[in-house]
Amino acid sequence: MTRLLLVAVCLFATATAVHAQTLERIRSSGTVNVAYRADSFPFSFEDPNTKQPAGYTVDICKRVVASLQQQLKLQNLQIKWVPATAQNRLDLVANRQADMECGATTATLGRMERVDFSNLVFVDGGGLLVKVDANIKSLADLAGKRIAVIGGTTTERALAQALKQRLVNAQITPVKAREEGLSQLERGTVDAFASDRVLLVGLGDKAIDPKKLTMLSEDFSFEPYAIVLPRGDAGLRTAVNRGLAQLYGSGDIGEIFNRYFGSFGQPSVLLAAM
Repeated sequence: MTRLLLVAVCLFATATAVHAQTLERIRSSGTVNVAYRADSFPFSFEDPNTKQPAGYTVDICKRVVASLQQQLKLQNLQIKWVPATAQNRLDLVANRQADMECGATTATLGRMERVDFSNLVFVDGGGLLVKVDANIKSLADLAGKRIAVIGGTTTERALAQALKQRLVNAQITPVKAREEGLSQLERGTVDAFASDRVLLVGLGDKAIDPKKLTMLSEDFSFEPYAIVLPRGDAGLRTAVNRGLAQLYGSGDIGEIFNRYFGSFGQPSVLLAAM
């Protein structure tokens, strides 16, 4: 028993030391590796003018990095931007190729088996984009039809569960990106495209004729967004959450919200409470 206890203590100490190296590596290198999405407007995208990462979550992470610089007492802290996709965003953090991912990623218990998450940065719900002339008013109207959704996402799983619970026999068609889902909807190869509601609104500028598209009023999922962090790295998670607390406490989060969502009106009661 003593030998097993000693082994357990050694393993715990080793794991703790490895995880503690993240902040030390950031301190010694003066660089933090931040993964971002180029296809998650308005949360994370590449500014067409500067070709640099921009968006609601990206701006939040910039403020978090500024807080890390203060917490680590560094004169300067550079961000190394790491491009990510819906398919590899968790792998980048889990494999320590990125210290955090700033996009539109939902925090789930299943994902927590591989990575950790910060406190929440946004809450959204799953929605459906359809053609105005398709006479589709609810999820039930999609029986026997085809619904595009990005494969391997929480939205895909939530959509499948919602269809099952409501006894709607629709065909789910996985796509790799939102632009692909929008294109298939406009061409008529699918009857609807499912994604988070705010992200669907962000696709409006990319539609051939936005007036021909509409979003159903009902949600089929709850999507709490957070910054993705390495699993078990308590020091980094605490430092990131401290940065978020400073941002939320200062009230500057309102400025960031208005920059990207001002046309949507005031934040919902749920988002404001978060």
